[in-house]
Amino acid sequence: MNFLQNLSDDELINFYPKFLKELKKREIIRTNNLVAEFAERLVILNYAKKPELPNLTLTKQGTKNHDAISKDGIKYEIKGTSGGSTSKFESCPVEDDGIKHFDHLVIVIFNKDYELKNIYEFTWDQFLKIRSLKTTEQKWHVALTEEKKKLGIKIV
Repeated sequence: MNFLQNLSDDELINFYPKFLKELKKREIIRTNNLVAEFAERLVILNYAKKPELPNLTLTKQGTKNHDAISKDGIKYEIKGTSGGSTSKFESCPVEDDGIKHFDHLVIVIFNKDYELKNIYEFTWDQFLKIRSLKTTEQKWHVALTEEKKKLGIKIV
């Protein structure tokens, strides 16, 4: 990517929308949320490489509570993070409504340069144990500690 170093600041800024447009054209992303989009793509690709894991298909954009589904109808919520915490779970209510909103949570951990570091999978019941409430927003998220990682399955 040496060509980026040769661009002026303005050229580099103007390159970004072109980059997004090309990613969408190639159907690599569907939205401008690159961290989430790259996390979803990495999960799909890495699950496909492992015969013991299901092949997943992305759900339609805007589907609530899950991002991918297996051919058996198992629902997967996918979150990406470069820090210690996931984004919030917008559609999971704070109060227990007795509904299982997804079957598995998959968390993609990126390093500081947004390269894949790890992928962890958790069941719904494990998610209920590892989630915590972001009180300022009244939404659930997962602060992924080493202890919490041990509850899940390390995929990568």
